[in-house]
This record gives sequence, C-alpha cells and structure tokens, in this order.
Amino acid sequence: MEKFFNIKCRASGLRPNVVVLVATVRALKMHGGGPNVSAGAPLPKEYTYENLSLVAGGCRSNLKKQIQIAHLFGVPVVVALNVFRTDTQAEIDLVCQIAKECGASDAVPCHHWSQGGRGSLELAKAVKEAAHRPTNFQFLYNTEMPILEKIRTIAQKVYGAEDIKLSPEAGSKIDYYNQQGYESLPICMAKTHLSLSHMPDKKGAPTRFVLPIRDVRASVGAGFIYPLVGT
Repeated sequence: MEKFFNIKCRASGLRPNVVVLVATVRALKMHGGGPNVSAGAPLPKEYTYENLSLVAGGCRSNLKKQIQIAHLFGVPVVVALNVFRTDTQAEIDLVCQIAKECGASDAVPCHHWSQGGRGSLELAKAVKEAAHRPTNFQFLYNTEMPILEKIRTIAQKVYGAEDIKLSPEAGSKIDYYNQQGYESLPICMAKTHLSLSHMPDKKGAPTRFVLPIRDVRASVGAGFIYPLVGT
C-alpha cells in the first residue's frame, strides 16, 4: 500500500477512495504473541482453538498500526476479516469490534472461503459506502526531500523505527545518485514482509528499533530508488 500510494499514485494521478485491509484470526493471533509456525509441522492449538487474548493482542498492536498507516495518507479503511472454519464467533466479533475502536470505517466478516461470492456481499457494501465518503489523500513525503530523509520518513512513520542506520556502501550510493540527479525519485523499500520491522520474528507493532539500510540501488527506468533493508 505504501509503495502503491507513494510511487504508483504519484506517477499515474490515481487517487484511492478506500483501503481494504485483509486480516485473519490466525495471523492476528501470531501478532498477538502466538507461537511460531513451521512449514510441514502441525499448527499449534492456539491457532485452531478459541483464544481471545491472542486475538486482542494482535488487533491492538499490528491491526491498529496498519489502520494508522492508511490514515497517514488520509484514506478510510475497511477491515475485511477472512473467516475460516476454525474461527469462533467470539473471535470474529472481537476483531470487528476492536478494528472499529482503532479507527476503521467498518469491519466485516467475509465468508467467501465457504460461500463463494455471496459470502463477500457485506464487504462489497461496506467498501461502496466508504468509497463514497470524502477523502483527503496525501503523499507521505515530497519527492524533493533528500533521499536520506525520504527513507527516514518511511522508516519512522510507517514502520515505527526510531531512526535509520546507513552502511558505508549505502551512504556512498546515495551521494552518487545525488550527483547523477536522481535525488527526486520516490523510494521503494525492499524489506521482509513478515514484520513491520526488518526482523522477521518481531510481530505486532515493534518499536524502539533502528532500521539498518544495507545498500541503496536505483531503477531509473522504472522511476524509483530502492534501499535494501537488513538481510
């Protein structure tokens, strides 16, 4: 979403009306402190039996942060809870309740897994309603900002980092791109998808971390600078 808004919308003139934030009970449980999941191993029981404490923890950390990120751009959020057969009604209700408390315009259980298209009619109505509300879309940064400050803005406002730390190579690359006249390109961060931080095992909404920028590269034809975050 951050890349689409800051890069694609800037280049195309597209203006979003609403963000649909897809969540699952299992993912929220993991972000709420649930045990690690390993490929090929049976799922821990926390993910197949009701656990309202883990659900609440994930909602009040990661889901809340994701809603706040969308609001940085001035766009309303509809949370689409992708419901599976192991989810209990209490868990579903809790996610929708907390999502609204955290600023979502609406939060809707979606049953397309079991019911096909008709299981998402409620979501379609919620998105249609939210999309007709006035928005105040804005970019996160001005492209005329220095490359370093654009990277820092994303790290602090979106990821929740305290600051960034450049490797010597990353610093020299930024100097080179400035000399070449590429300083006004937008930023496309390359980072793990498993965490808001650079650390895949840090779930929820990590804070008090410094984001390491290992390298910075340029896709001049595509029109962006892409920093490599961590490993």
